Order: sequence, then structure tokens, then C-alpha cells
Amino acid sequence: MKREFASPALETSLAIPSTEDHLSRCTKGMAEVLEQLRRLGGKPIEDLTPEQARQQPGPADAVAALMKKRGQSANPEPVAQMENRRIPGPGGDIAIRIYTPLGTGPFPVVLYIHGGGWVLADLDAYDASPRALCNATGAVVVSAHYRLAPEHPFPASHDDTFAAYLWVRANATSFHGDPTRVAVAGESAGGNMAAAISLMARDRKVPLPVHQVLVYPVAGVDLDTASFKEHAHAKPLNRAMMVWFGAHEFSLPADVHDPRIDLLHTNLAGMPPTTLITAEIDPLRSGGELLASQLKAAGVSVEAKQYVGVTHEFFGMGSVLEESRDAVQFAARNLRKAFERDVGVPTSAKDRKEP
Repeated sequence: MKREFASPALETSLAIPSTEDHLSRCTKGMAEVLEQLRRLGGKPIEDLTPEQARQQPGPADAVAALMKKRGQSANPEPVAQMENRRIPGPGGDIAIRIYTPLGTGPFPVVLYIHGGGWVLADLDAYDASPRALCNATGAVVVSAHYRLAPEHPFPASHDDTFAAYLWVRANATSFHGDPTRVAVAGESAGGNMAAAISLMARDRKVPLPVHQVLVYPVAGVDLDTASFKEHAHAKPLNRAMMVWFGAHEFSLPADVHDPRIDLLHTNLAGMPPTTLITAEIDPLRSGGELLASQLKAAGVSVEAKQYVGVTHEFFGMGSVLEESRDAVQFAARNLRKAFERDVGVPTSAKDRKEP
């Protein structure tokens, strides 16, 4: 029987790898991050209330601890300018953070949506990814927060991020952005919401993003996929956590079948060109792979890449992981190509061919 977000915990009789098994398959750098996360002493998220879970150390804290252990500076990757703003949303103001690269603009724009299972995290927890994307693409990156569950269950998060997309398109010139060259990107639950922005734009006759970057996105609701079984006890994301997230995000049984959530049972025709990144040691891997396949079947241009030996959340760990740096560059190359196709000229000086 197909199991969904609200299903009970996985039966202990199933033969599934232990946490130690997953660690043995990690790259050296990834294993070091996970060891630092263990040393921080966080409790299992699935045993906590949302309020308690929001106080637990996360992957970004583990990266900072590893940098300190290595004698590296834990200061964030610098960008030319960073500004916090608040914009109007359907349920109150939405916090955004605008990262601007060197140059005078107008710059292309990437709307970035952070992860956290719709329950956890904020702009600070996911500060590294938009900084890296800003520098790698030469684009303004607008990172948008959203209302969190269970205080604000589905579709509050999706409504907020779509409102942020509309705001970016309408106000890009106010932060030296080009409203005709707007892409979306997101990680995990944020990857789901980035794809949902494209779906809503298509269905509501709003100009689509020129590209979407989906990093280990929540693509469907099936918890019996190969990767969910193989990595049921993986860190920093496991099956029990996904059940916990779903229990808080979805107040109605029908919510999990909404097209914005169950992307694998949605009409994907007309979606923008897509970059889809997955991690080998991640319960969400199979869903991401199937989403890439179904997007291609729907006629969407897709470039997909799986990173071996790394786990969920690796994308924002460029300060300590080579795989993260490669993934950011992979996404950035595709974003720059999309921006260039839209205007017919290069987007940054390093891409220009001098006569």
C-alpha cells in the first residue's frame, strides 16, 4: 500500500540501513559535517514540538562548527550588498533578504525559497545558498521567508512564496533587477514551492520564471519509494521527520494531493526549463529523479545531476564541501544560460568574449 506523509512510523521489521551504514557511504567531508551535527547534541526532531524543534542545532550550525575545527573563518561568503526588507503578503508582511552582486545592473533576479519542511528554518538558517548563487550567477538573489506550519498550515507557505514572486516581478527595478529575467530556486520544501510558483504562474497567466532550480525537492507524497526505504534513518533528514513535517503542514487529508504538493501527479506541461539536483544519501532522491523524468516526458527541458556520497542539505555547504561548490556552479551555469537566452547578451563580464 502506498504510504503518504501522515502515515505511521516505518515498521521495524523492514530491513533498512542504520545511521552508521549511511556514514560509511559519505564522502570524508560530508561525514565530518554529520559528526559535528551529532556532537552538537540535537534531539530527534520527530520527538519534539515545533517550538522545541526550532531551537535545535541544524546543518548550518554543524558547518560552522567544522569550519572552526579546521581553523577556517566562519564568516559568511561576502556579497557586494545585502539588505533585509519586508514586503506585503496575503497573511501579513513577508521577510525577504536581497543579495546584490558587484556591478551596476540591471541584474537578472533569482527568487530563492529556503527549506525546513514548511515548519522550521528562516533566512538566517539558509543564508549560505543565496550568497553562493548571487556570486556564481552575477544575479540579484531575493531570499523569501514564508509563514510556517502548524501555526499557518498549507497553503500559507505556497501563497506567500507566490506573492513574493509577484512582488519581485513588479518591483525588480527598485533593487537594480531586471523584471524580464526572473528565475526561481529552492531547496527541499523550498524546491517544492519553487516548482509550485511555476505551476501557479502558468495556471494564472502570469509570466513564468525563465528557469527553475529544484534542489532535492519534495516532489511527491509517497514514503515507500526506493530512497525512502534505503535512507529511512539517514541524517540530517529521515523518514520519521518527513512524517512529522507532513503532520504539521497538512490540516486536511486532501491537502497532500494538491497539485502544488504532489508534483508527480500534476500536469507538468509548460513548466520552465529546469535544473534538478539530488543527493545520493537522501530519502527524497527517488522523488526528485522521477520528477526529472516526468518533466522531460511533458516536454520540459531538464538537466539533472545526482551528487554521490552526500546527503540532504549538502547544497549550502560550499565552505566545507567540494560537491556543494560544484552543484552551485552547475546551477549557476544553467541560470546564466537562461538569462542570456532571454536577452541575447552575456550577464557577467567573465562570460563576455573580448574582440
